[in-house]
Amino acid sequence: MHIEVLSAMNIEKLLGGFANVAAILTPLVAVLAYSRFLWERRQKRLRLESYLREQKLFECTGQHSFLHLVATLGMFEADIMDASYRSKVISRNVAVDVAGEPVRIVLEYEPDDLEKELPKRPGRGQF
Repeated sequence: MHIEVLSAMNIEKLLGGFANVAAILTPLVAVLAYSRFLWERRQKRLRLESYLREQKLFECTGQHSFLHLVATLGMFEADIMDASYRSKVISRNVAVDVAGEPVRIVLEYEPDDLEKELPKRPGRGQF
């Protein structure tokens, strides 16, 4: 009977130790997961910027629709839209048909030089 009480106490201490380790590891895993999420989002933005920059050099317009970008880059439309909103060098334009009706949204790379000419107000969003 004395042996059973000791083994139950040892199990209780062991479980307490596991709980302490889990309490320490949980925020570390969360920070690593969030860091990976941010890194992947940044990589998608850089991939989109790089592709549009290269296409701007070799094509006359450099404008691409979401369908073209989805097929070429292998990214979801939502990822492309998110990357374009987070980028400072990608502009979103509306392509129109012959009648002047909007048909689709197109993305275009605009060099950094244009941003220097825009007036900036500190603390305000740029539209």
